[in-house]
Amino acid sequence: MTVRQDIHSSGIPVLCQSCEARHRGVCGALDPEQLVGLAKISSKHNVEPGVELIGDAETVDSYSNVLSGVVKLTKSLSDGRQQIVGLQFAPDFLGRPFKVESAINAEAATTVSLCSFPKAAIERMMKESPQLEHRLFKQTLNELDEARDWMVTLGRKSASEKVASFLLMIARNIDPALDPAAQSTTFDLPLTRADIADFLGLTIETVSRQLTRLRTDRVIRIDSTRHVTVENMGRLERRSGA
Repeated sequence: MTVRQDIHSSGIPVLCQSCEARHRGVCGALDPEQLVGLAKISSKHNVEPGVELIGDAETVDSYSNVLSGVVKLTKSLSDGRQQIVGLQFAPDFLGRPFKVESAINAEAATTVSLCSFPKAAIERMMKESPQLEHRLFKQTLNELDEARDWMVTLGRKSASEKVASFLLMIARNIDPALDPAAQSTTFDLPLTRADIADFLGLTIETVSRQLTRLRTDRVIRIDSTRHVTVENMGRLERRSGA
C-alpha cells in the first residue's frame, strides 16, 4: 500500500480523510492537530451552476478549497460589462487572504463542491504556520505563472490554437482524480460557447468552427454538444501550439 509522504492518515478528521485538497492543496501543509482544529469550523457544501460565490467589492468573511467542479472568475466594468479572467479547479484556494473586500467575481460554472472556513481562522493559522503560508504563497505564484502563460495564448496564438489550449486546460484540470500521465479523458465543457468565446477573445462562430475542425480531424469527439472525449492528449497538445 502506498503511503503519502506529505501527511499521514493517523489522527486525520473524518471530514478530511478522503479529500484530495488535503494532499495537493493548502491543507497539505497542516499537521493532524491543525487539521482537526480546522475541520471543527469547516463545512463542505455543493453549489449549483450559476450561483455567485464571491461578489466584486464584497466583504470577505470566509475562504474555500475547491474540491470538485469549475469556478469562473470575472472582472466587471462600471457599465456592467464582464470579462472572464480565469478558471479555478480542485484543489485551488478560493479567496484572497488579508484583503477586506473581494476584487473579483467568482461563480460556479458547474456544480462545485467546496470546503469553506472562516477568514479569521485561516489567517490566524497562516501566522502560526509558516508551512501553510508557504504553501499558499506557492499556489499563488503558480496561478501567476498560469496567468502569464494564458496571456501568451490570448496574444499570440491562432484561433485554432486558442480553442485547443482551452480544451487542454480543461482536460488536465477538471477531474482532480485524473492521473497526470493519462493519455485520454472525457469531460463536459464547463462553459457555454458564448463564455468560451469571451474567455478566448473570439466570436461564438469561430469557437464553433474550431471545435468542428478538431472533431473532423479526430482530435476530439463531441457528444450531446458538451460532452468531449480526448483519446490522445499528445495530439491535442500539439494542436495547442504548446
